[in-house]
Amino acid sequence: MVTTATAGVGIAAESAQRPETRAHLVAETPQAQTKAAPTRQAGEQPGAQGDQSKAKNVILFVGDGMGAAHRQAGRLALAGLDRDLYMDSLPVSGSVHTSPEEPEAFITDSAAGATAYATGLKTFNGAVGVDARGNAVPTILERASTAGKATGLVTTGQITDATPAAFAAHVSDRGEQSLIAEQYLTSSKPDVLLGGGEDWWLPEGTPGAFPDAPAEDVEEGSRSDRGNLLERARSEGYAYANSAESLQQAQGEKLLGLFANQEMFQQNPEGEGDIYDPVVSLEQMTTKALDVLAEDEEGFFLVVEEEGVDEFAHSNNGEKTIKAIDELDKAVLAARTFAEQDGETLVITTADHETGGLSIESVDDNDESGADEAEGISAEDGPFPIVGRQDGFVMDWTTSGHTGVDVPLTAYGPGSQLLTGTYENTYVHDAMVAALLGR
Repeated sequence: MVTTATAGVGIAAESAQRPETRAHLVAETPQAQTKAAPTRQAGEQPGAQGDQSKAKNVILFVGDGMGAAHRQAGRLALAGLDRDLYMDSLPVSGSVHTSPEEPEAFITDSAAGATAYATGLKTFNGAVGVDARGNAVPTILERASTAGKATGLVTTGQITDATPAAFAAHVSDRGEQSLIAEQYLTSSKPDVLLGGGEDWWLPEGTPGAFPDAPAEDVEEGSRSDRGNLLERARSEGYAYANSAESLQQAQGEKLLGLFANQEMFQQNPEGEGDIYDPVVSLEQMTTKALDVLAEDEEGFFLVVEEEGVDEFAHSNNGEKTIKAIDELDKAVLAARTFAEQDGETLVITTADHETGGLSIESVDDNDESGADEAEGISAEDGPFPIVGRQDGFVMDWTTSGHTGVDVPLTAYGPGSQLLTGTYENTYVHDAMVAALLGR
């Protein structure tokens, strides 16, 4: 999908409104001034090299499907060659292996990838919160709750979709989203739940804030097979929000926000117009979650996912992929600002896997090498302008699926030293547990 240079004008115009400098984010904190660790071996535990840093709070950002090239595309389009994204200015960096425990596949899906982060165990594709034999295993969110900490899940996808579900539910089939919602209310009980997916909380025929069979997707509609879970949430003490205004006004220690029938954006077949115009932004949801969770004197554990990166990369839509990265980056800034003021918060930004087999090329190299006209896939998007320069870049896709490449990780705050080097995705769980719970 090679387009004219005007395709990136909207992105460039918005980036011009971003802060003049990001230098204040580049200075390393005392916790971050460490040498890179060697590649970690399977079974090696965090803290083995003498780290004693502990965090009161942990915020884990998951840019679903966001590989190194996605972050580079965002950097060029939103910051330029002489600056970094907020997520890339976090001073500690690492590289994460993403394979599942799947005998017939080494490419992970979001369910297995998130479960590795949530439990420290690899599992099969499609499974959330269970091991490779289907047994429920405790998650870091549940362990944090048991330790007296507040917990939260935020996403631009369905709040019951694979990534958030892996931290607070236990099912072998990620598609059982009403069961996942029920487990939130009866078992893991996160204090904050913000995202899309109202359809999975209301029985068929029960009207919600978002109408069934909307013009943009007539297949959307209420479909809970576990009863009226929205009423059950209210009976459990959750304040409920379904708009920017009600989210801002919501009070109390427990908060449920559902802001779309399904995802908080619309992914369409290529050429039919993807839509990214959520009722509330990821930054707004993240800020509200922090406001609520920070009231807990024992600390908190929060997962924030930008699902749009993955969905738009699946459709090889470079412009909307960059838009989703921008929204994630603004949320990371909100968390980093909180962490700087708090001094006891570990912030991590990574991905569950890479989507699209993306590379970044100059405009002169637009050879459409990965195009598949039979599948309706145009391998290249762009050109997009580079902030502060006259030239631009092209996003070259090689697939509409997931790939097996490592994904980058950046971190800030107490315990971030544990995350230098190269390691399995399960190690990220171990490092978070060591920092947050001391074991």
